Amino acid sequence: QVQLVESGGGLVQAGGSLRLSCAASGRTFSNYAMGWFRQAPGKEREFVAAISWRGDNTYYTDSVKGRFTISRDNAKNTVYLQMNSRNPEDTAVYYCAATISRLINVRRTDYDCWGQGTQVTVSS
Repeated sequence: QVQLVESGGGLVQAGGSLRLSCAASGRTFSNYAMGWFRQAPGKEREFVAAISWRGDNTYYTDSVKGRFTISRDNAKNTVYLQMNSRNPEDTAVYYCAATISRLINVRRTDYDCWGQGTQVTVSS
């Protein structure tokens, strides 16, 4: 399995930008498709974005399309989530996840490995 560590969370004002990073170690990072999920207080963990193993395909949940961008650098074993035009509804703990399937996956159960999460808070 691959080990994942998220970073980059924090407090940002509405309309601001933030970039999350997820560093992977262990198995070959480029073998895995990657995803970002988030969990707001009192809510279930939900899919945000995913990227294929080569980075040539991406997919987003409707609420973040046009605002968030997922990308990866296989040479650095890192996946990113650039978040622009933040709003308070984006406040959540953000998790990165890896799946050996290599393809785009949107279900939590499709992912094999998870990071510990990073808190993102958007103030209005």
